[in-house]
Amino acid sequence: MNSSSSNRIEMEDAADTRPILIVPYMWIGDFVRGHTVVRVLKQRWPNRPVDLLVTPLCAPLVDYMPGVRAGIVWDLPRSRLAIAKQRGLAAELRPRGYGTALVMPRTWKAAIAPTLAGIPERVGFFGEARFGLINQMRWGEKALPRFIDKNAALAMPADAPLPPEWPVPQLLVPPEQIARWRQANGVGSGPAVALAPGSVGASKRWTYYPQTARLLIERGLDVWVVGGPGEKALAQEIVAVGGSKVRDLTGTDLRNGILAMAAAGVAISNDSGLMHIAAAIGTPTMGIFGPTSPYLWAPLNGLAATVLQNKSKLSCQPCQRTVCTMNEHRCMRDIEATELADIAERVMAQSVR
Repeated sequence: MNSSSSNRIEMEDAADTRPILIVPYMWIGDFVRGHTVVRVLKQRWPNRPVDLLVTPLCAPLVDYMPGVRAGIVWDLPRSRLAIAKQRGLAAELRPRGYGTALVMPRTWKAAIAPTLAGIPERVGFFGEARFGLINQMRWGEKALPRFIDKNAALAMPADAPLPPEWPVPQLLVPPEQIARWRQANGVGSGPAVALAPGSVGASKRWTYYPQTARLLIERGLDVWVVGGPGEKALAQEIVAVGGSKVRDLTGTDLRNGILAMAAAGVAISNDSGLMHIAAAIGTPTMGIFGPTSPYLWAPLNGLAATVLQNKSKLSCQPCQRTVCTMNEHRCMRDIEATELADIAERVMAQSVR
């Protein structure tokens, strides 16, 4: 956010020092974008500490988010209310003395623990008839098309006009951690392209990462495959085609993925959590979009390249579906490996100048 737009978020009562709890969405990309909410709150109330409720998976991200005092690590099951766990979480929250809770998800379940903890101000959009659980109810969510607008609006005063730009998410990774990570993984210091072939939903997965890896290796660049355990098979396929110089860095620890994205010269990613991580770090990032809309889902940070198929206009695009049901996945299949390799090479050359 530039200075003229940041002035639209006015500072309030500097004497108020009561902590604020954010209950964010817990998908990795959504959690990263939630840092915009932290920044809006810190502009509005600079003296109020901000904590985040976080799952064990996303917990490493909190360490790199400026303005966050602490992450409250608690894993609530997705499929049931889990009242005993909600009570346990409430007992964890109660002594922290929160004055405000921002409940981003519209579910009943997300508001239970803040209510049981006695947090006096609980802000959220109407959803699942949460009267009594949410006592500062907001309306008009459907008029806000972008996910970030829905979330960040809750950090603003009720009925306040939205600023023309939001503060972008930030992940600040210390250089010494990057250096230690490079040494521990034996990746050297050469320019590297990080590939993130995974995503939630098969339709968002571009299929030509193996061919792109081979082209990048032939052009003298190192290639790393980054992702979680679910991407292990994809990584092995990329290594099989790209050759032994391609490094499989997939694993169970998200911190490894954060540090890999921080160390890379360029990241190529589907519309996924790792795309948002790389962009928030400031690594030049190429985001591949097919079934999803860049306007709705691209990082606020901006991308080095937003890659869309341009061979033909598809009536089904963007469909927002997790599985392609028409046009044989042409929105992704018609993006060629040479196009991505060429863009990555140009971006890398620009970033090292």
